[in-house]
Amino acid sequence: MLEQLLIFTRGGLILWTCRELGNALKGSPIDTLIRSCLLEERSGAASYNYDAPGASYTLKWTFHNELGIVFVAVYQRILHLLYVEDLLAMVKREFSQVYDPKRTAYPDFDETFRQLKIEALARAEDLKRSNLNPVAGNAKKQAQGNNKSGFEGGDKKKSGGVAKNGGGADGDDGNGRKLENGPSNGNFVVAKDANLSSDVNGRENGSPNVGAFDVHKLQKLRTKGGKKTDTIAKASKAEPNKKVTKKNRVWDDAATKETKLDFTDHAGEDGDRNIDFVAADQGESMMDKEEIVSSESEDEDEEDVGKNRKPDAKSKGWFSSMFQSIAGKANLEKSDLEPALKALKDRLMTKNVAEEIAEKLCESVAASLEGKKLASFTRISSTVHVAMEEALIRILTPRRSIDILRDVHAAKEQRKPYVVVFVGVNGVGKSTNLAKVAYWLLQHKVSVMMAACDTFRSGAVEQLRTHARRLQIPIFEKGYEKDPAIVAKEAIQEASRNGSDVVLVDTAGRMQDNEPLMRALSKLIYLNNPDLVLFVGEALVGNDAVDQLSKFNQKLADLSTSPNPTLIDGILLTKFDTIDDKVGAALSMVYISGAPVMFVGCGQSYTDLKKLNVKSIVKTLLK
Repeated sequence: MLEQLLIFTRGGLILWTCRELGNALKGSPIDTLIRSCLLEERSGAASYNYDAPGASYTLKWTFHNELGIVFVAVYQRILHLLYVEDLLAMVKREFSQVYDPKRTAYPDFDETFRQLKIEALARAEDLKRSNLNPVAGNAKKQAQGNNKSGFEGGDKKKSGGVAKNGGGADGDDGNGRKLENGPSNGNFVVAKDANLSSDVNGRENGSPNVGAFDVHKLQKLRTKGGKKTDTIAKASKAEPNKKVTKKNRVWDDAATKETKLDFTDHAGEDGDRNIDFVAADQGESMMDKEEIVSSESEDEDEEDVGKNRKPDAKSKGWFSSMFQSIAGKANLEKSDLEPALKALKDRLMTKNVAEEIAEKLCESVAASLEGKKLASFTRISSTVHVAMEEALIRILTPRRSIDILRDVHAAKEQRKPYVVVFVGVNGVGKSTNLAKVAYWLLQHKVSVMMAACDTFRSGAVEQLRTHARRLQIPIFEKGYEKDPAIVAKEAIQEASRNGSDVVLVDTAGRMQDNEPLMRALSKLIYLNNPDLVLFVGEALVGNDAVDQLSKFNQKLADLSTSPNPTLIDGILLTKFDTIDDKVGAALSMVYISGAPVMFVGCGQSYTDLKKLNVKSIVKTLLK
C-alpha cells in the first residue's frame, strides 16, 4: 500500500499531498531524503531506503526540472509495489499541465490522482498476467525439447541440423519473451535489495552477460600466442644465469667510511636528550595563512582554466550542439547529455576520483538537467560543465561548522577537555599529522596533551614521545600490549586533573577488514565518547577510498553497543603535496562519508597543515 505521495518545489514549498492516503509517516523520511540524497547529488539513484523505529520505507522520486518540482512516493519496503514508477510518471505528466507558479494549493488534483492510481494498478495487474503466461509456455517448450533429445539419442549431425534449421525461430521467440520479462524482473530485484539503513540503491543497468567468460576466445588466444609463450618461457629459463647477486656487507673497520645511517639523538650520561624545541622556531602554521595562499592559487587556476577551455572545446567539441546553440533546444534529453557527461566522467577519473563516485555524480547531474530548456547561444557541454561545478561545490562545502577552536572554547567553559581521536589505515601519517594539529593548537594558546593509545605497533609510543618533547607538551602513555580504550580513558581523566584543553588520541593503524582491531577501535570510541573522530587518509588513494571509509563507518556502527554510535566526523587528508592535480580522493571521501575535510597535510614540518580550498579543488577537478 502506498503510504504517501508528495509534490513540492525545489525551494521546499509543498504544493500537494494525497488526502486519500493521509498516513502519518513514522520518523522523517522526506526530510532525510532531501538532506542525505537530493542535496548531496545522489538523486541519480533508483530508490532510497529509510529505517525508522517500527517501520521501513522505500522512497522513489522524479523531477520536473523545467518547472523545478519534485514528486516523491513513500511505501512500506516489504510490499515491493511495482506500479510506483509508472504512477509517478503519470502524476508528473498530469500535474505539469495544471501547474501555475502563482498557485500554492491544488485541492482539485485529488480526483485526478485517484483515477491515475486506478489506471496504474490495472497496468500492473496486466503486466503480471502477461509475464506469467510466457514463462509457463517457455517451461513447457523446454520440457518438450528435453524429452525429445532424451528419446532421439546421440546423433550429433542430425541434432546439429535441427538446431540450425528449425531452432532459429524458437530462439528468436525465446529472446523476445525474455526481453518482455526483463524490466519487471529488474525492478523487482532493485526493490528487493535492502542495504543498511538510509543507503542509496544505485541503478543496475548492466546486462547479465556483461563480463561473461568466453572459452572459445581463450582457445584462439592460446593457439595464436603459442610461439610467444615458448619464447617467454625460454627467456625466463635464461634469466637465472644473468641474475645479479647482492654484495655482502663488510663488517670491519672499512664500514666506518660509509655515511651515517642512525640520525637519532642519543641520551647523554645524565639521561637528557639533545632535542631542539621547535614550538617557537618554525613560525606560523599554514592553517592561518590559508586565505592568502588560496587567493593566489585561485587566480592562477582561473587563468589556466580560461586558457585551456578554448583549445579543449576546439579539439573535443560536439558539432551537433553548435547549430542548436543559435536557437536553443526545446528540452534536454538524456541522449543529448551523454557525450558531455562521458567526457566529464573520464576527466574526473583521471583526477583520481573513484569510478563509482564519478558515475553517480554524472547520473545525478543528468537527473537535474533532463527536461530543462537549453538557453540560446549555449552549448550542452558548457551547461553540463556548470551544473557539475555547482554540484561539486555543494558536495565539498561543509554543511556544519568545522571551527575546532570554537568547539574547544565551548568545552573549556564546561570544564572538560575536548577529545579528538585519530583513526585510519596503516602508514597514512596519523602520528605525524597529530603533531601538526597539536602545533597549530599551541599557536592559538590552547593547552594540549597527547595520548599514546597505539599499543600495537612497535615504536609508536617512542615516536609520539619524540613529538611531545619537541613541542614541549605532556604525553600520557602506558607502554605496549595495553587496552587502548582504558589508556584513552585514563588520559582524559589526567587531562581533566591537569587542566588540559585538548586531548589528542593516537590509535593504531588498521585495515578496514581487520575485525579484532576494528572492534577495539569501536570500544575505544564508545567508552570515551570523543568530541571529534578524524579519519586520516592518503590523498594518493583512488578507488580504495570508497572501501576504506564506508567499511570504517559500517564497522563502527555494527560493532558498537550504543543505539546511536559515533561515526567519522571529519577527514584529514595527508601527503597532499605529492599528488599534483590528482585531487579526486578528497571528493571520493567526502561523497561516500558525508564528513567534511577539516585538515590537509602538505609537507613534513609542523607548519605544513592547511584548510581545504573548495573552489581551487573544484577547478582542478574540471580543468
